[in-house]
Amino acid sequence: MTDSIDFGSKTITFRLIFSDRKSLAITITPDLDVIVKAPQDAPIERIKERVRKKAPWIIKQQSYFLSFHPRTPEKKYVSGETHLYLGRQYSLKVTEAKINSVHFRGRFFEVQAKKKSGAKSLLKQWYRERAKIKFAEIAEPCIQRFQKFNVKPEAIYIQEMPKRWGSCTPKGKIILNPELIKAPKPCIEYVIIHELCHLVHPNHTNAFIQLQEKIMPDWIKWKLKLETLLA
Repeated sequence: MTDSIDFGSKTITFRLIFSDRKSLAITITPDLDVIVKAPQDAPIERIKERVRKKAPWIIKQQSYFLSFHPRTPEKKYVSGETHLYLGRQYSLKVTEAKINSVHFRGRFFEVQAKKKSGAKSLLKQWYRERAKIKFAEIAEPCIQRFQKFNVKPEAIYIQEMPKRWGSCTPKGKIILNPELIKAPKPCIEYVIIHELCHLVHPNHTNAFIQLQEKIMPDWIKWKLKLETLLA
C-alpha cells in the first residue's frame, strides 16, 4: 500500500510493506522511491511518525541518488545551442569579430569573438560578472531577515566549486558558485538562505532544518529544482 506524510511544504510518499519482522525499516532506492517495511501489528500513525522523524535523512538520501541521475550533455558553445540565465533558456549566436564581446538581447546571447573557440571563456566571464551583481541584489533582503538572529555574513564571494553550490566558512564568509546564475531566483535564494542558516547553526542538525523551514518553507522544492536543472 501507498501512504504519505507532510514535512513542511513537501509531501513524502512511501510504499508501506507489512511483514513478519520485529522492527521498522526505511529504504530509499536509486529511483528516489521510499519503502517502509513494518511489523504486521504496527499502528499506521506510529509508522507515519517514524517517517516524519526520518524526513531530513530521507530528503538527504534522495538528493544523494539524484546526483547520479543523467546529466545534461556538455555544452559546445556554438550557434544554435541554448544556455540558461536565471532559469530561462536563451539561444546562442557566435560570430567572429575584431573585438571580443557578449551581448544579451531578447532571447539571445550574442557572442562576438576573435576566434569562435573563445566563445566559452567569454560567456563564462559574462556569467561571472552578472553573478556578482545579481547575487548581491538577491542576498540583501535575505541577510536582512537574519538580523533578528544577530548574524551577518562577513562577505559574499564568487568561486567555482565542482561539487557545491555554496559554502560558509567558520569566519562567516559565504561563497557562491557562479553557475547558480543559470538557475531561477528562488533557487539562488535557497542556497543563500541555506548558508545564512549556517551562521546560526553550523551543522545540519534538526535545529538547522527547522530554521531553514521557517525562513523558506518551500526550500525543498527549489533545492530539487536546482539539482535537476543544473545536474
